[in-house]
Amino acid sequence: MARNAEKANGLLNKWVTMKKEFNSGGPAERRPYMTKDCDDLGQAEKWRGDVIREMSKKINEIQNAGLGEHKIRDLNDQINKLIREKRHWQTRIMELGGANYNGMEPKSYDADGRELPGSGGYKYFGAAKELPGVRELFQAEAPAPPRRTRGDMFKNITPDYYGYRDEDDGVLVRKEAAAEKRGVAEEVERHEEAKKQRLNDRLASGVADAIEPESSEDEEEAGVPGDEDGTMFGQAEAQAASATTSAALKAHVPVPNQEEIKGAILDYRKDQLLAQFLS
Repeated sequence: MARNAEKANGLLNKWVTMKKEFNSGGPAERRPYMTKDCDDLGQAEKWRGDVIREMSKKINEIQNAGLGEHKIRDLNDQINKLIREKRHWQTRIMELGGANYNGMEPKSYDADGRELPGSGGYKYFGAAKELPGVRELFQAEAPAPPRRTRGDMFKNITPDYYGYRDEDDGVLVRKEAAAEKRGVAEEVERHEEAKKQRLNDRLASGVADAIEPESSEDEEEAGVPGDEDGTMFGQAEAQAASATTSAALKAHVPVPNQEEIKGAILDYRKDQLLAQFLS
């Protein structure tokens, strides 16, 4: 049924065309394929207007998004072909001494005022701008974030960044002093507990045999005033260490004592000074 309707429409179109040719007295003129074949300025203007009317008709037709992807692509190709043909006619009109339409023609813009993109002069119209792969051409790319230079990074750096004014108000100094005092007390307490533990271990093993008062030098090194318990524990630890060392070490060669070592060092220094003055 659809085929018969198409045949009928085709025959009707042929009959209407023949009727127009009969009334006009001859066959309808066809637009020349090559613009060089037209040597009349009026005819060139006529064919340019004919191309513009045909192009406007197809642009109105391509606005319908329900035509289908293939039909829309064909229409867009035909419109671009007509645009190129119009440009050729405009060039031919200028060659024949007519107006320069190419120079007066504005650029093509979309509804948002953006120039229609396309490589090699190819443009997209109407529903063709929403086709897959074409929509991305109309999406504005996000601008790249500005790169910070070294000058920008140092622009807002103040002496506070390096901590030059942290102690001006005195708050940090007081906090550091309090923290230091607590740390020293904790270390002293830990040291005393370790000493007591070592002494108890040695007393339990039977190494220490006497407990005597500790010297005042050990109290100064510990940083706290000495008491009787601390004195006894310190002296006992020293005696235990001496007894353990004596029992563990046995000299097989003559070992100099402390006085002999001091005398040897003193003689060495005297020789150095004498050699320095004589040289």
